[in-house]
Amino acid sequence: MDELIFRGRDRYRPSWSHLAVLLVVLAAQGFAAVYRIGLVGFLWLAGGTLLLSGLGLWTTVRSWSRVGPGGITICWGFGRGRAYAWDRIHWIDVRTVEAQGDSTSQVRMFLTGGRRRTLPGLLHSDLYPSPDFDEQYHRIRNWWELSTEASARVEPGRRFRDRLTATAAGLVIGLLLCAGAAAFFLWKG
Repeated sequence: MDELIFRGRDRYRPSWSHLAVLLVVLAAQGFAAVYRIGLVGFLWLAGGTLLLSGLGLWTTVRSWSRVGPGGITICWGFGRGRAYAWDRIHWIDVRTVEAQGDSTSQVRMFLTGGRRRTLPGLLHSDLYPSPDFDEQYHRIRNWWELSTEASARVEPGRRFRDRLTATAAGLVIGLLLCAGAAAFFLWKG
């Protein structure tokens, strides 16, 4: 079987909706600057927002997954990635999350210690459709089934965090950071 490689730069692209959200946040920060925090506060807020947005885009584009005879290697944009041997992977499935009328599906693996890892670069959503997602998932699953014993495959139980996506968690954290910074500068100003 051929080695499989899924790269973020092949699948993800900045969209107009992402740019629109960024411009709305910057405009809100501009209004806060005019009325409360001044030019220096606005520059700190806008710089932080642009820095976090750029860092998010950079890591997304640089993320990748590789599936081969030794196991699965994933990289989230920093370093050379981390390899997981087939004997450490107890289960592979697809997590589908429905939120606000959109659905997102990602391939994830469950490790021996109970940790879960999603495979970057392989995603199907309304914003980033991937027509061959099911085929790629089955190819990964075939690699796993051919490389492990049937007795080593144990399906884990479901948890609350199974309903959250990394994108949703990142968005919430980013909004909380921006709101915290805005509150700090409004309080200081």
